Amino acid sequence: MSHEHPNQFALLGQRRFAPFFWTQFLGAANDNVFKFAFTLMVTYQLQLSWLEPKMAGLVIGALFILPYVLFSATSGQLADKHDKARLMQLVKSLEIAIMVIAAWGFWTTHVPALLLCVFLMGLHSTLFGPVKYAYLPQQLNERELTGGNGMVEMGTFVAILLGQLLGGVLVDTPVVGPHHVAIACLVLAVAGRATAQAIPPSPSTDPNLVINWNPITETWRNLKLAHEGLAVFRSLLGISWMWFFGAVFLSNFPAFAKEVLHGSPQVASLLLAVFSIGIGIGSLLCEMLSKRHVEIGLVPLGAIGMSVFAIDLYFAATGLPAAEPYTVSAFLAVPAHWRLLADLTLLALFAGLYSVPMYALIQLRAQPSHRARIIAANNILNAVFMIGSSVIAGAMLGAGLTIPQVFLAVGIANAVVAFYIFLIVPEYLLRFVAFVLTRLVYRFRIVHDERLPTTGPAVLVCNHVSFVDAVLLMAASPRPIRFLMDHQIFKIPVLGWMFKLAKAIPIAPQKTDPATYEAAFAAARAVLDDGEMVCIFPEGGLTRDGELQPFKGGVMKLVEGRPDLPVIPMALGNLWGSFFSRVEGGKAMVKPLRRGVWSLVSLTVDEPLTAGQVTPDGLKARVQSLLSPPA
Repeated sequence: MSHEHPNQFALLGQRRFAPFFWTQFLGAANDNVFKFAFTLMVTYQLQLSWLEPKMAGLVIGALFILPYVLFSATSGQLADKHDKARLMQLVKSLEIAIMVIAAWGFWTTHVPALLLCVFLMGLHSTLFGPVKYAYLPQQLNERELTGGNGMVEMGTFVAILLGQLLGGVLVDTPVVGPHHVAIACLVLAVAGRATAQAIPPSPSTDPNLVINWNPITETWRNLKLAHEGLAVFRSLLGISWMWFFGAVFLSNFPAFAKEVLHGSPQVASLLLAVFSIGIGIGSLLCEMLSKRHVEIGLVPLGAIGMSVFAIDLYFAATGLPAAEPYTVSAFLAVPAHWRLLADLTLLALFAGLYSVPMYALIQLRAQPSHRARIIAANNILNAVFMIGSSVIAGAMLGAGLTIPQVFLAVGIANAVVAFYIFLIVPEYLLRFVAFVLTRLVYRFRIVHDERLPTTGPAVLVCNHVSFVDAVLLMAASPRPIRFLMDHQIFKIPVLGWMFKLAKAIPIAPQKTDPATYEAAFAAARAVLDDGEMVCIFPEGGLTRDGELQPFKGGVMKLVEGRPDLPVIPMALGNLWGSFFSRVEGGKAMVKPLRRGVWSLVSLTVDEPLTAGQVTPDGLKARVQSLLSPPA
């Protein structure tokens, strides 16, 4: 089913997304109204001998995260076994029951009851998380996943911000503040249940699943399930690292505002607002920058930005003069503070660019039957990493480091972790190179990219114009492609290293190196057996005059015995004469600016053929027709 729409905001007008979005938004807002109001109440208004103000935030945070560790494995199973819409409706009914207890707790200032509700709201979020991320790929297609995830991330952070502001304002009202919080929490819970009622059915992906109620063995099983797809598993680790990174900043904002910036509590709120706005903008930018595909080339860009601005934040926050506690207006009146706010905004923006494509990749590539369980495993890893960040940041501060020094250390650690991730998962790095090449070196236009299959094996057939043809095709496809490439290309500095990283398959002419020739086709057939895509350049080498050369018979050897295998002709246009193609005399990569900068190149994708319809001459004629402008 096609659901074309102009941009991600149009999803808010569609039933498959809007009720879900507002249910998630209201739930996140309610979490934060409740938690923030309760934290402020314990910190500023109550004098409890058994819960000191400086420990209140830590205890409340730990109680909220604890259910993620205990119950994520079970919640993932429930989400895979049952209809996701029905499950969300039941979870939102549970939220109303929890808020009834919380309202009584606020009304009577019964702290133990409110602490119980913190744990129960953590359970509510634990149950909702896997359903949330497993619901999206059932309702949105590949071209909508990045935009949908961007909207959810943006909505979550806006809801967190508004929830904390509302909770802070309500609880601060003299005498009746806690009563107002009680009413607000109940109203938000009921509103969330009402929007959940409109979520369309989202059938079970594994109705025969037998629930394993042991969280330890099930967590281990989920991690092993995730590990079966290495790109998915390493994306889980990448997301958990982002939560580690973000938790260091979010948990230290109050102390940073007070001790380093000499600001009032409102300045801490300003930092949170700036951070939330940055995450929201970065999340929304993903769809535009990815051209409505799952574009993991954004992940290295996000990682670079996170490190650059975390490190600059250290320099921006060093040597600020001591002052009376700033109000927000006085804080904004100091020019040096604007650099600091810009660093925080951009740091968060790049964190959005980093996380949204990773979430979309997990949803796209995880097996649908156990997608929710893999997301549950991610929630457990996130909780462990966040607890780890608190322990490590606390130890660094205890060892005498300042908060800006902790930010600097995390910024440097992020660069090291990112470098390691991109070495062990070269697909991220390669997609980043492709992203840069198709946005900054060329203007890359793709015609009929919807004809590229999102699942199953396929053979892609393309003309061979330049040394970066494979990189351009990589940028066009939301899925990995394995390329059969002339073994001589692997000897070119940088490009050869890059194609080795991409696991391109070297092929040599049968006459000169029959062993390499046979090994190449055996490797390519194994890739097709695994349900992946293979691309072949049937001309056998780069064109020397810009014209299409005769197609060799290798493609027939590749599809032998597979009459129903899809074969997709494609044509790269306007690439001849650019820096990476040959010119008269046969040389390539000379005179970098001979075509100027940002020249337009195109890829046109034809309708798929079946292998049984394919001949070398017929394929050449199809590719030639894609290169020739229509009469």
